Amino acid sequence: MTQKYNRRQFLKAGLVISAATGTGLLGNVDHIFAQSSNQALPDLVAVKNGEPAALFDAAIKAVGGMGRFVKKGQTVVVKPNIGWDRPPEAGANTNPELASRIIQHCTNAGAKKVYVFDNSCDYGPSCYKTSGIQNAAKSAGAAIVPGNHERYYQEVEIPNAKKLTIAKIHELILESDVYINVPVLKQHSSSSLTLAMKNQMGVVWDRGAYHAKDLHRCIADFCLYRKPDLNIMDAYRVTLRNGPQRAGENDVVLKKTLLLSNDIVAIDAAAARIFGTDPRNVNYIYYGHQEGIGTMELDKLNIKKISLSG
Repeated sequence: MTQKYNRRQFLKAGLVISAATGTGLLGNVDHIFAQSSNQALPDLVAVKNGEPAALFDAAIKAVGGMGRFVKKGQTVVVKPNIGWDRPPEAGANTNPELASRIIQHCTNAGAKKVYVFDNSCDYGPSCYKTSGIQNAAKSAGAAIVPGNHERYYQEVEIPNAKKLTIAKIHELILESDVYINVPVLKQHSSSSLTLAMKNQMGVVWDRGAYHAKDLHRCIADFCLYRKPDLNIMDAYRVTLRNGPQRAGENDVVLKKTLLLSNDIVAIDAAAARIFGTDPRNVNYIYYGHQEGIGTMELDKLNIKKISLSG
């Protein structure tokens, strides 16, 4: 196992840097909103009919505020999808307005420092800029950290893994106090859907091993090592076809929806249902459920529904 870097040295060296109607392949969002409970602390929150910041404000309030997850003086890593050199309207990356609002809530909760990064598929610096996340995160007070060099990653063993027994993980995931995962809901040519479990591939260096061994099983295996403290599903713009990065204007639907949960399997199951896919048909969700990483049995959860426009 590789020796860890001194965290201070790492951070010092690393700091840098058209709407459619919800039809067709996309499932009815109301299926998720039909399940609700009046209990104070829901397992999963689903908010619709709002702009990204307002959607998150409502969701985090419903679970008691960001102070449930971030304590005064803690360091936080916010991990959006910044995989592609495409603008926000393309739906390929996490919405920058959402990323900014999450950072603001972390700071207001007393976070000492908030870091943002992704191991982008396209050239990292271009992805950070074109996605809008670099400017949004900096304006909100976060530090933008690179993920495009192996020196930022440390090798770990994955306990009880079926396929992914070893992985190199970004230093921030190993060292930060709180890990917030912010995927964007979209179709994916290899994994069926990009969801919260899949978004964790962006904290790993050697993800080529996922495809060589068994993509879905490796996605689930990684969760045996590290699950985020909070998952926030960006379903404001949803890519229906030609994902993860080749979608055209007619492939992206404006859905104005957000999901929030600390159960990474449950939020993926809910997102799959919104998309119109049975969670059991997305293998990594099924594997995650089988392994006890979380649950895909949404009918057993307390789901809070919120519609911002009544």
